[in-house]
Amino acid sequence: MSALSQRARPLARRARPLARRARPLVRRIRRQGPKRLGAAAAVLVAMGLLVWWAVAAFAGSGQPSPESGSPAPAASSVSAPASRGALPLEGVSPLDFQLRDCFKDFDPDAQQSTVVNCATGHSAQLVAVEKYGADDSYPGREPLKQKARDACKAAPLTDKAGDYDLSYKLAYPSSRSWGMGDRRVDCYAVTTAGNVIKESLLP
Repeated sequence: MSALSQRARPLARRARPLARRARPLVRRIRRQGPKRLGAAAAVLVAMGLLVWWAVAAFAGSGQPSPESGSPAPAASSVSAPASRGALPLEGVSPLDFQLRDCFKDFDPDAQQSTVVNCATGHSAQLVAVEKYGADDSYPGREPLKQKARDACKAAPLTDKAGDYDLSYKLAYPSSRSWGMGDRRVDCYAVTTAGNVIKESLLP
């Protein structure tokens, strides 16, 4: 049994004597005629609703209010999915990258990268992701490369992207990683000027 229902029991017990006290009143009113019987029924319904409301309000008081609960994510952690925690995140594998992720000191050949909030300095952003089906056969290096190029061309970069000297970096599975379930084709917008980008390049 939940702690809330255990805490609501005393309130329910307090309501029982009220109902017992109302019974003689109902008997007296019943003897005095149908009009008074209707009034008594209305009183009992009102009392029942009052008890129900009190129990529900008491049980609901166990839920945290917006003020007493956990604080809302700060602006610096909004772009990180809850399952990954607050940013920055170090040691993230390329297979765990998500569209819109921004990277500090990005190295396209590294096995791990640091994901940061896009409002802080970064040198790359994942701007497009394409996925093949789990049952698709390996299409070959050139078709994968072309798919990545097409994804880059279709990426809806903002006008702010023109403020930076950007190039595209492509990532696609090898035949070996394909055999291990890798079906992602990624496109990164990258600058070689260091962590100078301080905004998302995607709308």
